[in-house]
Amino acid sequence: KILSVLLLLLLLFRFSSLEKLPASEQPKEREQNPESNLDNNQDLNSGETKKSEDSEIKKVFTQTEETGGLLGKNTESNSDSDHKNGALNPESKTNQTESHVVESPLPVPEPETSSESSNSNPNSKSKTDSNLKSPKARDEDFLGPAQCLNQKYTWQSCSKVFCPPWKRCIGGQCVCKMPYKCPRQQNTCALDGSVYYSMCQANAISCRTKTPIFSHFSSSCKVTDQVHVQVRASDSHNVVEINTGLGKMLVCGKGWNMAAANVVCRNPLNVDRGAERAYNITYDSLDKDTQWPNECMRIRCMGHELSLAECKIHYQEPVAEDTAVAVAKCYKETPVGECKKFICANGKCLINGKPCNGVDDCGDNSDEMCCQKCRGQAFLCKSGVCIPRYTIKDGIRDCLGGEDEQDEKNEKDRKKQQIYVFDTRSSVRGIGDSSDNNCKMVLANFKQCYRKEWNKINNNRRSKKAKVIKCQPTQIQWQVAIQDEGTIHCGGAYLGGCWVLTAAHCVRPKPKSFRIKFSLWKKHRKQSTTDSIPVKNIIIHHEYNAQNYANDIALVQLEELNLSDKCMQDNPAVRAVCVPWSTQQFQPNDTCTISGWGRDREGKSAAILKWANVTIISDCQNYYKDRFLPGMECAGDLEGKVDSCQGDSGGPLVCTDASGLSYVWGIVSWGDKCGEPNHPGVYTKVAHYFDWIRFHTGWPAVTKFNQ
Repeated sequence: KILSVLLLLLLLFRFSSLEKLPASEQPKEREQNPESNLDNNQDLNSGETKKSEDSEIKKVFTQTEETGGLLGKNTESNSDSDHKNGALNPESKTNQTESHVVESPLPVPEPETSSESSNSNPNSKSKTDSNLKSPKARDEDFLGPAQCLNQKYTWQSCSKVFCPPWKRCIGGQCVCKMPYKCPRQQNTCALDGSVYYSMCQANAISCRTKTPIFSHFSSSCKVTDQVHVQVRASDSHNVVEINTGLGKMLVCGKGWNMAAANVVCRNPLNVDRGAERAYNITYDSLDKDTQWPNECMRIRCMGHELSLAECKIHYQEPVAEDTAVAVAKCYKETPVGECKKFICANGKCLINGKPCNGVDDCGDNSDEMCCQKCRGQAFLCKSGVCIPRYTIKDGIRDCLGGEDEQDEKNEKDRKKQQIYVFDTRSSVRGIGDSSDNNCKMVLANFKQCYRKEWNKINNNRRSKKAKVIKCQPTQIQWQVAIQDEGTIHCGGAYLGGCWVLTAAHCVRPKPKSFRIKFSLWKKHRKQSTTDSIPVKNIIIHHEYNAQNYANDIALVQLEELNLSDKCMQDNPAVRAVCVPWSTQQFQPNDTCTISGWGRDREGKSAAILKWANVTIISDCQNYYKDRFLPGMECAGDLEGKVDSCQGDSGGPLVCTDASGLSYVWGIVSWGDKCGEPNHPGVYTKVAHYFDWIRFHTGWPAVTKFNQ
């Protein structure tokens, strides 16, 4: 019994001594496997533990000598393994430190955080993502191309934007109309209480006199109801105030932007370059010694207005202590060479504004004229102009092609736009829908049967095999045939009135030798709607070069009927195509239509008028080198599947904008081969010659849709 008690005491003593071992001398196997049985380690003693520790220290120094540091090859490998498995185990790291109680002979750098570790560790990822900032958008990401920026376009550049109703496009600039050219519409009030017969007339006078006339605020035309704008100082802030027939009001901070601030700085503060900054302050921060109005009104401006009275003024509302009110800081000249931001066409340094955001920060809109994409919710026109989102479908055409006034380009949901073919006073009128592509306007007396034929054509167009399609009678209503001494070699496009457009190489200055045939379907046989009109005059471009086809364009003037200024009787199968005024109206990759009686691949001349879709092609110098000159345009199919050919010369290349209007974008001019890959057809670019055409035809023939 005594021996048993002694043995038990010995075992208890042994057990207690093992429990009190220092952490550095604990058995490693237990550290790795805490669930292992104590009996497995009964043979361990302090000597063996010390030996194991010495072995580990030796191993560490061996690694240090071989790799040059603790973060050598082996340590790096372990670290990578830890990163791939997740975050470093704190317990493991603590144990490693305790088991290697030795100073490293070399400094140990902090391990770098890899992308793998941040992606694999949820906690690390959350922390990293919260600290990451999205890269700051640069102006260069939105602006461009450089060629456009060098042109210094502004809101007056009608090659980029649609002129307002009180202006017309001349020489690439929107120029003030004569007031009597404006149509009579709803009466409009002026700031002095006078009445004008349309907003167009009031703004035309304002445009020519450079003084604000028009008022958006009242329809009563009483002087007491008109708007007067003033700026009052509150400490260092220019607070905008409006004096109306309802009393004085502040301008609300909501909706206030640089466009409106530019208007205020120009008038009444007479700072030509507008504002440097538009911002808000709270009502309770205004000067307490000054009595301020207790109501405000919201303002929305485009930026080109001469007064806030021309802007949209709405939402009269009471102000509270925390209500934001509008403040304008007017522009001060920036020394030359010190501007690190966008420089506007008017020389203003855009210190606070951002280009391509749909807001006229510059005061001349030059910061929105050359954009590859728009910021925020601004809308990008095809011509590269950013306009505010609120101008979409507001009844005012801002984009060249009118796409800002159209539904989304979903053919199933797209509303059909009704377009009148003739003047409303004409006895022959037709209304069609713009989804009809080539035949945009279906004549009223042809509508039932013609609709069926057109649907049949559309089915063919969707077939990939049907590249060149025979027209139906009266389908291409602007297409004419030019008959020279009884033979048809060329086509042309009817511009309206007594004018036809064709290629210079198709005609010569002998009017009596030519006749123009309208509504011709079969080349050698007239139909019931065909008209044949004698030629009065032929105008070939004065710089036409027959050697290289430079300026290959001509106008044909038709003979008038006896005792009439008309050249033909009203013909429902004939209508004019519009003349483009801007080289920006259509862009590369736009799909357009060619038509004519040209030869096919086998060299046979077509007996029936045909049409096909082609694509506008950019960088045509790549295919024709120095033979491709200014005033030329390439279109076709680089695979050679669709092309114009001999006999199509002078015929129209017609493009249709988003509003459904068709424009004669090109005239068939020349090409190396017909339907050969990498040999697209070359066309005279009609928009390049708009001023030349207008000079000879006069305004009525070419300015119906660009006034």
